[in-house]
Amino acid sequence: MSLIVALDPPEGVDGVKWCINLIERIDGVPKGFKVGLPLVVKEGIKGLREVVSVMNNELVIADLKLADIGYVMSLITKTVANAGVNTVIAHAFVGIEGALSELSHVCSELGIKLVLVTFMSHPGAVRVMKKVFSNLLDIAKEINAWGVVLPATMPNIVKVGRECLGPSFKILAPGVGAQGAAPGDALCAGADYEIVGRLITRAENPLKVTLEVVKKQEERVRACRGL
Repeated sequence: MSLIVALDPPEGVDGVKWCINLIERIDGVPKGFKVGLPLVVKEGIKGLREVVSVMNNELVIADLKLADIGYVMSLITKTVANAGVNTVIAHAFVGIEGALSELSHVCSELGIKLVLVTFMSHPGAVRVMKKVFSNLLDIAKEINAWGVVLPATMPNIVKVGRECLGPSFKILAPGVGAQGAAPGDALCAGADYEIVGRLITRAENPLKVTLEVVKKQEERVRACRGL
């Protein structure tokens, strides 16, 4: 399984109940779940803890896209770690000294996987992030991050990232479904996981769609690898 489901509740619902209901409906299929900043801001750490408590997955990701000095990012990471999260996402562009070096140290102490955003899946990312892409990948390598975020919507970027980082880094690729990427394309380009949100979470039958996504991933990977 190479699927991570992004839990982003729609407006006007009880975010905690919505997440728990969805998790219970597709439990056992995804490799992990990703909880975003909107849920944490609305429901707080108590709400995050409730949501995380029903997860039985390898990856429990707080996608807060941390971008601050090391002290602040470390405080936030310690807080979400106490809620049961085992993976955090931060921006690579904040740099190492005084920022990611401290965060990386805290993650190591807590046993938290650190994932760095080195490119994003929306069209506007090309205008700025492409110019510094190689620098951001170098930062990920220098601090020995567990993984990076690269866009499923741009398989060529995923491919370049894999060639630069080598096989040891994990690549998480968002943008499958609502943003236009097809299941399996990023995996064929070198990603380890594809992140799917609204395609699954807004479906009338989330379990059916989740299983369909996994099947499409498997079929696409078999085809591209000639298996």
